[in-house]
Amino acid sequence: MKNLHYKDFFWNSDLTCTGGYDAIIQYLNDGKRVCKEVEEFMKARASIEEKYAKDLLGLSKKVCGHNEMNSLKRSLDVFKLQTEHVSLSHFQLAQNMKDEAKKLEDFREKQKEARKKIEQQMDALHKQKASQFKKTMDSKKTYDQKCRDKEEADQNVNRNTNNTKHMEKLNSKAQQAKQNADEADRLYQQNVTTMGKIRDDWMKEHVKACEMFEKQSVERINFLRNTVWTHLNQLSQQCVTSDELYEEVRKSLEQCNIQEDIEHFVNLRRTGDKPPAPVMYENFYSGQKSPTAASPSRLPPPITRRAPPPEPTQNNRDTLYSTVQDAGYSLIQY
Repeated sequence: MKNLHYKDFFWNSDLTCTGGYDAIIQYLNDGKRVCKEVEEFMKARASIEEKYAKDLLGLSKKVCGHNEMNSLKRSLDVFKLQTEHVSLSHFQLAQNMKDEAKKLEDFREKQKEARKKIEQQMDALHKQKASQFKKTMDSKKTYDQKCRDKEEADQNVNRNTNNTKHMEKLNSKAQQAKQNADEADRLYQQNVTTMGKIRDDWMKEHVKACEMFEKQSVERINFLRNTVWTHLNQLSQQCVTSDELYEEVRKSLEQCNIQEDIEHFVNLRRTGDKPPAPVMYENFYSGQKSPTAASPSRLPPPITRRAPPPEPTQNNRDTLYSTVQDAGYSLIQY
């Protein structure tokens, strides 16, 4: 199947019409805007990745499992460390995206400068072509009018053959009309020749411009496709990198031994292997301990009150009595 090319399908039947050329320029301008949009999209994505990386880095510095110990603590330390590494990888991803966006910007500016020279040249040719076409058409009108004037003068000469003086005048007019027509014919032919040369030059430049513009379109489409492809590869690689870093955390968690952590805590913080002795009941009066431990109860042990003091006996002497009933006590007299 034959490939289609700009140079074969963007002509116009009207010599002064630039519709085909304008259609190509419009397409190129749209393509330039697409490049700019993709560029801005990648810059925005890079900004998001950079912000995410900063937030993730800040998160990795927060306290997480500070008071844990042994194998689980090691796993949590790996978890924080790999989170930091993930954040750094996102910083790198953001930088890579910025670099790709810069390449796209440089490519767009390069095409813009290359197009600018061609467009300026073609615009000048279009103006020259339009100006010469108008000049040629005006000279044609003048030529047509002068030819009509010559024919009319010739007819007047042929119709008037009696008056000699009048005939001389008519012949003079006819001769002048012929000269004017010849001069208009010469000028018209000259303008047509110039118009043909300008047309040939414009057609050659139009073909060159079409070939150059088509080449730019091919390069732009290819560059954009490769840029987006690279962008997706970067995102995929980030997923792989993140998964590899997270795998380190999973490996560390596999080494986390629950029983070992329990035993580590016991050995590190143990306080003794014997429980406290039971609390015995002690009688305040007997000074002896109960042979059996007091049963745990929320109620206090019963309290035995002292007996009330005896009534004193009246006699002629002042006496003092002990208030405790005890056979060992005796009367004391003063």
